[in-house]
Amino acid sequence: MYSCMNTKNATYFNNQPDAVITTATKVPETIIQPKDILGISVSSLNPTASAVFNAPNLSYANASSTSGQTLQSSGFLVDSSGNIQFPIIGNISAAGLTCNQLKNNISKLLIDKNLLVDPIVNVRYLNFRVTVLGEVNHAEVITVPSEKISLLEALGLAGDITIYGRKDNVMVIREEYGSKEIKRLNLNSSELFNSPFYYLKSNDIVYVEANKTKVSSSSRSMQILPILFSGLSLLAIIADAIFRNN
Repeated sequence: MYSCMNTKNATYFNNQPDAVITTATKVPETIIQPKDILGISVSSLNPTASAVFNAPNLSYANASSTSGQTLQSSGFLVDSSGNIQFPIIGNISAAGLTCNQLKNNISKLLIDKNLLVDPIVNVRYLNFRVTVLGEVNHAEVITVPSEKISLLEALGLAGDITIYGRKDNVMVIREEYGSKEIKRLNLNSSELFNSPFYYLKSNDIVYVEANKTKVSSSSRSMQILPILFSGLSLLAIIADAIFRNN
């Protein structure tokens, strides 16, 4: 019985037969927050007039990406007040908006100030990343250039959950609007596909908890090692005493 229980808990979506699962889960729009780095491009029928708006105010290097490569990116830093410094226009409020909302705001400002005619604005995250910690084969911070990643993809990029990790109690920590939301997910159940946490947002943290087997083995090791070292020390003292007497 114990063996069967372990096998069941170690399997993703156990007892799920072949099926077509209809879900309403959509890729969530991430809310822009202070310290985010945004890539903003502007184009129009007048390339010369548009060029001035494509000068970023920050250059930085990402440590890693989903492809395992180091990325060099340039963009606009959202300051601690939630603003970006945009060429000619100056301060533009960005925090609390989605990329689509910020894009529309910049387009309107360019038109209202008669700076460009029919501008095309694109806004992307340059620091869209998620962090995977706990009982995975290699914990890491993953940069996602496509701005779309599911919980299963993130775990796969971290080398999957180890045999000591709990698949029935994976924690996702999400910070938005100045507060942290914590959600525990059961990867043994196909209900995961309907969860709003199936797709991750930028800056989400995934934590895989250790199971009782890992905790118990660690506890036993902590108990046995001091006894073992004490025994070895005693043997060394006895051997030294015998050597001196001879």
